[in-house]
Amino acid sequence: MLDSAPMSRWPPAFSTTHWSVVVAAGRSDTPRARDALSRLCQTYWYPLYSFARRRGHPPEDAQDLTQEFLARLLEKNWIGDADRNKGRFRTFLLTAMKHFLSDEWDRARAQKRGGGLTLQPLQFDEAESRYNHEPAGGETPERNFEIRWALALLENVLQGLRAEYEKEGKAALFAALNPCLVGERTSQPYADLAKSLGTTESMVKSAVHRLRQRYRQLLRDEIANTVASPDEVDEEMRYLFSILSQ
Repeated sequence: MLDSAPMSRWPPAFSTTHWSVVVAAGRSDTPRARDALSRLCQTYWYPLYSFARRRGHPPEDAQDLTQEFLARLLEKNWIGDADRNKGRFRTFLLTAMKHFLSDEWDRARAQKRGGGLTLQPLQFDEAESRYNHEPAGGETPERNFEIRWALALLENVLQGLRAEYEKEGKAALFAALNPCLVGERTSQPYADLAKSLGTTESMVKSAVHRLRQRYRQLLRDEIANTVASPDEVDEEMRYLFSILSQ
């Protein structure tokens, strides 16, 4: 049926997955802030791996670097150095990673990884496969990080939207309408979609409109997770799309 779109929100656990929560906690290192930071790192670790690879580290070293950096980030509460009033998670993460690569890695290798802190397993086998499919490009490692960050954010939003449709028993509908989120309408004629779905073109138009509205809302919500203030959402959205359009 096309008469409604999923209205559920992110799972409750995501309600505290906000950079603002982490920054506000500062050096107090509250469990809520640690959980928020851990979830953010779990979502956005791949751009760090890609950054390490672009800096010339081979796959195994890049894996160790990324894993160790995230473990120490959580364990040592480096977040206390973040700006309490403004700032973006991607900016903080890249700056901290560059510092780690320059000053911390040699010492970190001599210590037990993560100080005994256990992270959820990261899919490094998939990471190297993804990295090998990245365009060679001429961008700097920093620029590459921002591109991978934007793509990771969009993928996370898409996964959330897909999960909402699946929860409503509309996985097939999402699969059919998903191509309408990008590209020109001519590449996905509504008449053809209506025929394949056994409905009317008008119903398909309405369903696509709702899909796009929900996608935009989830995109704003996800970006809000990575900035310290709601006032930064629009600016961050424009910046990330400008990166992808270049």
